[in-house]
Parts: sequence; structure tokens; C-alpha cells
Amino acid sequence: MKYSHIARYVADTPWAILPSKLEEIEAVLEFHMAGGKFTASELEARIGGGSSRPEIAQSGAVAVIPLQGVIAHRMGSMTEMSGGVSTERIAAMLKQAVADPNVGSIVLDVNSPGGTVAGVTELAADIRAAAAKKPVIAQVNALAASAAYWAISGATEIVVTPSGDVGSIGVITSHLDTTEADAKTGVKRTVISAGKYKAEGAGPLTEDAQTAIQARVNEFYAMMTADIAKGRGVPVAEVRGGFGEGRLVGAKAAVASKMADRIATMDETLGRLVGGRAAGGMRAEESVAAPAAAIAAAGQSDEDRARRLRMH
Repeated sequence: MKYSHIARYVADTPWAILPSKLEEIEAVLEFHMAGGKFTASELEARIGGGSSRPEIAQSGAVAVIPLQGVIAHRMGSMTEMSGGVSTERIAAMLKQAVADPNVGSIVLDVNSPGGTVAGVTELAADIRAAAAKKPVIAQVNALAASAAYWAISGATEIVVTPSGDVGSIGVITSHLDTTEADAKTGVKRTVISAGKYKAEGAGPLTEDAQTAIQARVNEFYAMMTADIAKGRGVPVAEVRGGFGEGRLVGAKAAVASKMADRIATMDETLGRLVGGRAAGGMRAEESVAAPAAAIAAAGQSDEDRARRLRMH
């Protein structure tokens, strides 16, 4: 029953994730519900990641925050199935780093296929707010797809490792019709409900139900593309009609299309920051208060602040 509940959650949830990763999660769930059982190593081989609690690492004045695995608002039982991370945990670590006077700049170590849409617009706002106070460098190492790219779009700078990929911008969901499977196993399901649409989605998908689901997907896509446009300082139309149409792109194409700011490995990014220069040409240890003070003196908006702090 545990996996049946997770399967229903997966089916009913709008996702901003690589379609192939969602298919892998669904396949694992189907296997478990059929009585199969993967070992921990087999699960990791199929859907990646681990369930250990992510923690901040610090190198000099640079705080490194891992953003890895499938993203969800509250992981709960999904942790076992995806080896993911919660938006709440990332936001908490981000706020801790911003509040720490010993931290001059923040690096997000990103390797994620995306995840659910819940909590991501809030995390994107948290990252934009943090970038207004301290340089926040999103290091794609080596994947930032869908919800992951959505979340980091407002970072001071997005850096992609040479073999990395970003994109897959869009929202996807599926409908789980178990009618035939139930009939084969002898299960007869009777749904009793009150409220016109309360049982919508139980059994075959009606045209009205599909229209409602599509409207919900469109709403989240609008939210996603608006956040990305704000974070990257480009018009929404440029996202929707350009790099936000659902495909992954490599590092060079990402920089050319303004999805990212530069190509570099994690080691190169840390080498540039630790004991060197943070965003805007400041030393990492000097960057705690200087960006906000300098921009406030110039009277710039948050959007101008984000653009000014980007390194090219």
C-alpha cells in the first residue's frame, strides 16, 4: 500500500523534470507494486542519488550547498524512491550561508534532473534574494534540468561544466488509469464521492478532466517561465519562444542562448573564488557586505542588481 500511495502522488503531481527520469521513477514504482524489491545499489543505479541529508561545506569564505537529485517540496517517502532533496532544506542552508558573516560567496553544486513544481518558485525567489546580498554562483555539475534550472535561474551567475547540460524547461504530468490492471487482478474499485469534480481522474480520463489538467500544467509553466525570465534578465517571450521549449542543451549552447554565463568546472570555479576573486571582482572575504552597499548607493533595482553582479 505504501507504494500505491506514492504511485498516486506521482500520477497526480505536476512535474518539472526530465521525462526519462519520471519514467524511471514510475517503472520502479510499478516493479515494487508488483511485489518486486530493488536493493539500495540497484535503486541508485536506476534513479541515482542517495537519501543522506545534504549539508553545507565551506572552503575559506565560500559556502558550497549541494542541490542534487530529484527536487520536491517535502521529500518524505519520495526520498527512498528518488534519492532527492527538498526545496525547504536547500532554502534553509541558503539562509544559513547568507546570515554567516564568515561566508563571502555561495556556490550551489547542482546535479539534478528536476522534480515536482511545488516549492520551486519559492526556492527561486529565495535564491534571487540571496544573490541580492552575496554572490551566489550556480555551478552546474553536470545537470540542471527543469525544476533545477528554474530554481537557480536567479543566481548571480550560472556556470556549466564543459560536459554539462541545462534546460528541459517545461511541466509534465500523467494520468494513471488502473481500470484494465484492476480487472486482470480481480480488483473491483468503487469510488464514492461528493462534489462535482472530487472523483475526477478515477478511471478513464474524460475530456473535461484533461482540459482541467492541461490548464493546471499551463499555469505552472507560466510561473516557471516568468521566474526564469526574471532571474536571467530576459523577456518572458524569449524564454517561451527560445530556450524554454523543453530541450536540454550543452554548455556552449547554454552560454550562447544566455541560459548560462560561462563554462568552467567546479574546481575552476572554486579556484576562482577561494582566496581569489568573487563576483564583481571582489575578494571573497570582502564580498559579504560590499555588493549590497554598493548597489544600494547606486539606487539600482533588484533586477539591475542581479544583472550587474553577473560575471562574463
